[in-house]
Amino acid sequence: MKELKFALSAMGQNPSDEELAAMIKSVDDDGSGEIEFTEFLKVIELNKEAAGDSDENDTVDAFVAMGGNPDKSGQVSTDKLRATVRAFELTLDIEKLIDEVDKDGSGFLDYSEFRMIMN
Repeated sequence: MKELKFALSAMGQNPSDEELAAMIKSVDDDGSGEIEFTEFLKVIELNKEAAGDSDENDTVDAFVAMGGNPDKSGQVSTDKLRATVRAFELTLDIEKLIDEVDKDGSGFLDYSEFRMIMN
């Protein structure tokens, strides 16, 4: 629940503990009491719909939370992205996604590359 709260806070949302528990319960398909990455994506999608935010705004918010700029300039370190995925214990093949989008192998993702990972 702490990790979900942190992720949502990074996107500008501040749900209560009760709201977080309800979010987890609503998407916890396997009944584990924890959410896997696909379940996490459902929470984010449900939150977007409830808040009326566009996909683009959420992607920009995530880009900024990872180190990019609100005007979509700047870059996100692939090391920071890997660390975030590990910290949230997301079941996601981040290496494969990075390999697919970081074609120049720079170790940094611009907004368009970051957006591809988020979609």
